[in-house]
Amino acid sequence: MKTPARSFTDLEVWKNSHACVLEVYRLSETFPDHERFGLTTRFSRSAVSIPVKIAEGFRKYTSADRAQTLNTAGGSPEECRYCCILAQDLGYGATARIPEALDNCPPVSGGFGSRGVKAGG
Repeated sequence: MKTPARSFTDLEVWKNSHACVLEVYRLSETFPDHERFGLTTRFSRSAVSIPVKIAEGFRKYTSADRAQTLNTAGGSPEECRYCCILAQDLGYGATARIPEALDNCPPVSGGFGSRGVKAGG
């Protein structure tokens, strides 16, 4: 039997989304300078918002608060996917690893539903 999660860092959904953020940052470092305040910022913000919202939602005390936080987080993977498509279409680096990282991030809504969430192994 798995141990209940004591921290958001115990959640597989957070671990996978954090790995995705690291990939996005590595990729966006290769973007042209003129994208520093455009696509680079948007891409990193959309990626970072996924694990940030998971962390925030982990400490929400009511189901309604958790659901609202997760609902907000749920759109971020799609926003990140679009940024990846745009970067790829513009020829801004090797974006092939980002969709794979996003695919490893399960739906945010399934990340935790109660305090009895099981930690990933």
